[in-house]
Amino acid sequence: MPENKSDACFLAIDIGAGSGRAVLGRFKDERLEMEEAHRFPNGGAEIRGTLCWDAPRLYAEVVEGIKRGAAVAGGRLAGVGVDTWGVDFGLLGEHGQLLANPVHYRDARTDGIMERVFEVVPREKIFETTGIQFLQFNTLFQLVAMRLLKSPELDSARTLLMMPDLMNYFLCGKKVSEFTIATTTQFYDPVKKDWARDLLAALGLPAAILPGIVAPGTVLGPLAGEAARAAGDAPVIAPACHDTGSAVAAVPVDPSLKPGEWAYLSSGTWSLMGIEVREPIINERSLARNFTNEGGVDGTFRFLKNISGLWLIEECRRAWREAGESDPDYGEMESWALSAAPFRAFIDPDHPGFLRPANMPGAIAEFCRATGQPAPAGKGEFIRCILESLALKYRLTRDRIEDISGRKIRVLHVVGGGSRNHLLNRFTADALEIPVLAGPAEATSIGNLVIQAIASRVIPDLASARALIRNSFPLKTHEPAGRQKWDEAMERFLAVKKMV
Repeated sequence: MPENKSDACFLAIDIGAGSGRAVLGRFKDERLEMEEAHRFPNGGAEIRGTLCWDAPRLYAEVVEGIKRGAAVAGGRLAGVGVDTWGVDFGLLGEHGQLLANPVHYRDARTDGIMERVFEVVPREKIFETTGIQFLQFNTLFQLVAMRLLKSPELDSARTLLMMPDLMNYFLCGKKVSEFTIATTTQFYDPVKKDWARDLLAALGLPAAILPGIVAPGTVLGPLAGEAARAAGDAPVIAPACHDTGSAVAAVPVDPSLKPGEWAYLSSGTWSLMGIEVREPIINERSLARNFTNEGGVDGTFRFLKNISGLWLIEECRRAWREAGESDPDYGEMESWALSAAPFRAFIDPDHPGFLRPANMPGAIAEFCRATGQPAPAGKGEFIRCILESLALKYRLTRDRIEDISGRKIRVLHVVGGGSRNHLLNRFTADALEIPVLAGPAEATSIGNLVIQAIASRVIPDLASARALIRNSFPLKTHEPAGRQKWDEAMERFLAVKKMV
């Protein structure tokens, strides 16, 4: 730790499904200054029919990020924290070795698994125990798929580590699971505050491979190996290791708003929309609406809905590139969308056909035809269809959060890369008829950094961190307009959802 805590430099390693980066954060004069030290691509690789993550390469990129970050910081880092997406994991053998590359959550091995699980343990019982939204790629269903496939790796495993926990283990040798990432498994019990061991036993899954659980802000230990040679004995600090947990920690909420009066939307490949609560909301209505209660920071839970987000646009861009067409940037796509007629057709962003289609524009066109709507005829119509449908899905989600929680949401904070999508945020403000405050775009890295700073006593608490974030990063406010046309669009959107 530097002698002057106000000059402390922390490094956030933020790994997403498409890319990762190492971001250096310096706390100075009650502000946070950030500098990207390293950026690298990420993505799945299909190996003999299985979609995998390349964990050794990811770790090599993490070490490279630490090297570059330490160099920028003059060789002195006050902490290193890793966050990633949820649900995916690696298995370690008897001697601590990684048994196989982690499998990608979009791999087909979990197709149909949920229904087979419900034959053994009812859906209601699983939700009552875990409070987690049912998604076929949750860790619970991945493990059941491995069991049914008689996986030799599962039989040989001695430890299961979620993706950020795996990186932390590589960095410092500590085998633990951080709370926010542990809750994404769908086998954490928020009442017992422990793994749902009875659930695992009922499904024939080994609870003995699960490590201890630690809170966000836990100092795990000093760097070891190659990373230590670059940055000395800098501590590895667990932030909210689930990237959305870190992003929500960075929401620059006005302290005059009461809990439940503001909602967040972590907008990127996925859209995660919800509220902060002190206790999980586990009841018949949250089960019926398939909401989730994921771990948060400072003793909170994130009551939220996972919604397929800008993945829809990313996959359209990929399809257009593969067809030999130019790859548009977001400014071009916004211009195309604005030139297209409004409210021609809607999709349900979470329709199973959009999870991993071979061609996203083709899947959207087929959905529209199947629901009696005109298929988009050009790129602008595709983009507008996606953005309007997302805004309407956010409105439906907001309405359901208010109904289940009994709270009235007055403001929506949009953080993450999608906070730069001004057209989507404008549509969202109009559809929800509340102000949308967009930013910061780098919320995940910011949240990672401030949690490390709280753990190191550079910042006293979360409220102070959020005040510092408000002071450091400008927000763009989108005020609502045009309610009537969105009311009419909502009726059509709901009618389309009922058809599929």
